[in-house]
Amino acid sequence: MRIQTTTDLKAHQDALKKAEANIKARVLVCAGTGCVASGALDVYEALLKTAKKAGIDVEVELAPCAHAKKPVFMGTTGCQGFCQVGPLVHILPDDILYTRVKPSAVGDIVQQTLVNGEVIARLLYKDPKNKKADRPKGRADNPFYKGQTFVALEGCGHVAPDSLDAYIAAGGFQALATALSLAPDAVIAEVAMSGLRGRGGGGFPTGKKWRSCVRAGGNERFVICNGDEGDPGAFMDCCIMEGDPFRVLEGMMICAHAVGARQGFIYVRNEYPRAVERLSNAIDACRTAGLLGEHILGSDLTFDIRLSRGGGAFVCGESSALMRSIEGNVGEPRAKYIRSVERGLYDKPTVLNNVETFACVPAIVQKGGDWFAAMGSPKSPGTKAFCLVGKVVNTGLIEVPMGTTLREVIFGIGGGIIDNRPFKAVQTGGPSGGCLPEGALDLPVDFDALTKAGSMMGSGGMIVMDDRTCMVDVARYFLNFLLEESCGKCVPCREGIYQLHALLDGLTKGQGTSGDIDKIERLAEDIQVGSLCGLGKSAPNPVLSTLANFRTEYEAHIRDGKCPAGVCRELTTFYIDPEACTGCMLCLKACPPQAISGKKKKTHVIDGELCTQCGACRTVCKDDAVLTR
Repeated sequence: MRIQTTTDLKAHQDALKKAEANIKARVLVCAGTGCVASGALDVYEALLKTAKKAGIDVEVELAPCAHAKKPVFMGTTGCQGFCQVGPLVHILPDDILYTRVKPSAVGDIVQQTLVNGEVIARLLYKDPKNKKADRPKGRADNPFYKGQTFVALEGCGHVAPDSLDAYIAAGGFQALATALSLAPDAVIAEVAMSGLRGRGGGGFPTGKKWRSCVRAGGNERFVICNGDEGDPGAFMDCCIMEGDPFRVLEGMMICAHAVGARQGFIYVRNEYPRAVERLSNAIDACRTAGLLGEHILGSDLTFDIRLSRGGGAFVCGESSALMRSIEGNVGEPRAKYIRSVERGLYDKPTVLNNVETFACVPAIVQKGGDWFAAMGSPKSPGTKAFCLVGKVVNTGLIEVPMGTTLREVIFGIGGGIIDNRPFKAVQTGGPSGGCLPEGALDLPVDFDALTKAGSMMGSGGMIVMDDRTCMVDVARYFLNFLLEESCGKCVPCREGIYQLHALLDGLTKGQGTSGDIDKIERLAEDIQVGSLCGLGKSAPNPVLSTLANFRTEYEAHIRDGKCPAGVCRELTTFYIDPEACTGCMLCLKACPPQAISGKKKKTHVIDGELCTQCGACRTVCKDDAVLTR
């Protein structure tokens, strides 16, 4: 069906909602990357097969005309967020969330829940830290979801990502229709009123960027969506592109109307094949329906979108390097005095925002800038999506109002530290961010507070660490990542990061000297001042933040020749505490070089000559009997 006017859109949406109202239940299987890796697609196929055998009328596509009487809809969705306990099956309207679902459990789901209307207690979420606690039935009373507010992730987990009709039924493109009824300046004013700041990490006011692009003049402008997400531990943009691609397209269309652009690009890293496929299909579906092309919804807006695949270079997340890559040139940054809103892609005025930023735009236009501005903190309004990973009980994709504290995220939504070990640090902002200690847990998560504390918002990675994390090794790891990803254009970044990494590498190998910390600090400052782009300028952040908050660990590596966390092999010796060892034999079975000897229920011993300091024994020990010195 071609949707040529706003009237067509409204009529089609009404027909779809009528069909949706006829559905008895919706069974939504999470098909985010994590759940798919755990077998979610096998669960989905088993659900379809078993339901049909049970005589249930099943619909797999939402269509304006439903043929069955009160059918059950079964479909896959994008990431539902709770990656730690996938595969997930969410059943609506009763809000039943089944976790860790295997194909073997499908028969019970069909018979007990879909046929008999019963809830299967064993498949509900179980708190690993309090196994006697009541199991929450659905998302509404689940502690992981309770503290969250969804804007950018609103459709992920609810809307079929490969269905234009499903997106329209959920209200899709109504924000575009609203925007097209307004003058471009009015749309920009609404976005500016919302206070939306770039969610890619820079935090530049979105409305101000759009207005600057218009003021640059000229008769040709471009809109670019940055989907080159490359931070270790970050997958927010990937999940949005995979799980709600039409929302991203709608946000770009609204921007195109606001700034007067006729061509858009989505730059996606090639390592995201599912995102590339979903976006490609969404673009094709919109073109077929008339939602991309000439005179969209009967307006003066003529706009199309092309996909551009990145080769995996982290530096191409930087705006000017990304644009050069789209042009077919080497992805290297330009000098910062050249502003992309004035001279961007092909030297034309260009608006570049990241995936999450565009995903927020439709809700802002539809609900109002003041609605968005009422959430979050005064200088960082709205919500922010994060990838909560590391040594935390509940890992996954989350979205919280700005100003939510780190403690609320890690110990509330995240459920605390695995095995109740002591919290040590949280790293925010990706490889260019910083590591914050326990004293920063009550810090509000917003652009200004994180920057002031020596870290940054970044795109939204949040890596939690426990007491068995070596902060020197963490800083070395991130420097190694940036060393490999530097484009090499400027000397301070190319050579400075190399030398900084060499100093930290020496510390982890017991080769540090008394003057190394001073050298590290001076070199880090030189790199910050002299580098051309944000990659080099922020590269020393992990080092400087760990030095500021965990300086004693650096000193121990040099002065004592020891790694307090027991991570750096050359500085660590493992031994077993005879009073704590229960002789469970787990360490013996896990030891690769077979350096551990002992019998069941007898104290075990590590042979120092054979031990390779891999730490496998300490990882599996349930009694904390494996110690370091």
